[in-house]
Amino acid sequence: MITRDEILETIDMISSQHLDVRTITLGLSLFDCISDSGDTTAKKVYDKITREAKNLVKVGDDIAGRYGIPVVNKRISVTPLSLVGAASGDYYKIALAVDKAARELGVDFIGGYTALVHKQTTDFEKRFLSTIPHVLKDTQKLCSSVNVASTRAGINMDAIKMMGKIVKEAAELTKDDNCIGSAKLVVFANAVEDNPFMAGAFNGVGEGGKVINVGVSGPGVVKKALESVDGDLTQVAECVKKTAFKITRVGQLVAKSAAKELDASFGIVDLSLAPTPAVGDSVGRVLEEIGLERVGCPGTTAALALLNDAVKKGGTMASSEVGGLSGAFIPVSEDIGMIEAAAIGALKIEKLEAMTAVCSVGLDMIVIPGDTTPETISAIIADEAAIGVVNNKTTAARLIPAIGKKTGDWVEFGGLLGRAPVIEVSKYSPEKFINRGGRIPSPIHSNKN
Repeated sequence: MITRDEILETIDMISSQHLDVRTITLGLSLFDCISDSGDTTAKKVYDKITREAKNLVKVGDDIAGRYGIPVVNKRISVTPLSLVGAASGDYYKIALAVDKAARELGVDFIGGYTALVHKQTTDFEKRFLSTIPHVLKDTQKLCSSVNVASTRAGINMDAIKMMGKIVKEAAELTKDDNCIGSAKLVVFANAVEDNPFMAGAFNGVGEGGKVINVGVSGPGVVKKALESVDGDLTQVAECVKKTAFKITRVGQLVAKSAAKELDASFGIVDLSLAPTPAVGDSVGRVLEEIGLERVGCPGTTAALALLNDAVKKGGTMASSEVGGLSGAFIPVSEDIGMIEAAAIGALKIEKLEAMTAVCSVGLDMIVIPGDTTPETISAIIADEAAIGVVNNKTTAARLIPAIGKKTGDWVEFGGLLGRAPVIEVSKYSPEKFINRGGRIPSPIHSNKN
C-alpha cells in the first residue's frame, strides 16, 4: 500500500526536482525482414516498424497523463542493421526506410545503425562502416553505434582506426548543422544489448522480438535528498541508495504499463542518472553537493564512484529487471554543471577519461577542436576502449570534432543535446601507434572458463 506521504513525495520529485522517465524505448527484432534484395528488405523493415510501433507515442503520452510522470522521449531500437542488410548490401536504402518510419511515427530517435566488430571486421561490415557518415547526414532520427572492443575479445585496432576517420567525416559532412552527424554516433567497448539510451541503443541478437526498456532520470532528486545530509560519506551513500530505490520504482511502473499496452515483453529499467541542460538536473551538481568545490577538482573520480555504486545498489533493491547501462552519465554538453566546469577549465578531457573508469559509460558529447586528426580521434577511442576492456565494463566515446572551431569556442546543439565549449586535446601525435593496426589482445582475467 502506497502511503499519502509517499504520494506527496513523488509529486514533489516530479514537480520541483526534475524526476522524469527519460525514455520509453521499444526494441524490435528485424531478422524476419532480411532478404537478398535491398528494396524488399527496406519495405519489410519500414512495414514492421510502422506496424509494431504505431501506438508507441500515444501510449507514452497516455501513461504520462495517467500517472503524472513526464515521459520525455519515445524511442525505438532495432536489430543491428549491419546484419539486417548484409545479404543485400543496400545499407543506405534500408537506413532511409528506417528513418522514414521513425519520422512518420513521431518518435524522437531510432537506434540500430550498428555494427559489432569487437574482434574482427568482415568485408560486409567494412562496407557498412563506410556508409555511416553519409547515412547520418541524410537522416534525421537515425542513430549509429559501433562496438570495437570487448573484455573477451580484446580491442580491434583496425576498426578503431576506421572509426577515427568516420567520426571526422561525419562531422565534416554536417558542419553546417553544428557537426550533428558525429553527435549521433557512439563507439563502444562491451556494448550492451538492452540499452534504452541514444545514440547507442540497439536491439541485441539475444533480445526478444518486441521488448520495452525504460530509462529513468533523477539527478535533481538525488541532489535535493543530499541537501539534508550533514554526515559522513557512508551516510551520503545510504541517502543516494534510498533515493535511487524510489526513482527505480517509478521506472518499473511505467515500463510494465507500457509493455502491457503495447503487447510487448518487459525488458529492463536502466537506472542511469541522465542529466539535461536544465538548471536543477545535473550530475555535476550532485557531485558538488557531495563536497566538491567544482566538478573536475581532485576527488571527483572518488565521489563519482560512490554515486554510481549507490545508484546501482538502490536500483537493484527496487527491481529484479535492472539492465542497460545503469549508473551516472557524464555527457558534457547535456549537464549544466559539467558545461560550466569545462568552460572555466576545471574539467579537462584527461579528468573526464579518469571518471569514465567508474561511471556509467564514457566520454560522452565531448566537443573537440575541428582540426583534430583522425588518428588522435582513434587514439581517444582506444583509450576509452582500454578502460572498458580491462575493467570489464561498458565504455564509449561520442566525440564531436567542431569543424572550423578551436579550443574555447562554443557549439550550440539545442534541446536535450545542449551546448558545450570546445575542449583542448593534446597536440602530440599518436599516429604511429594507430597506424600499426592489429588487435590488442584480451586481458588475462578474461579467460574465465
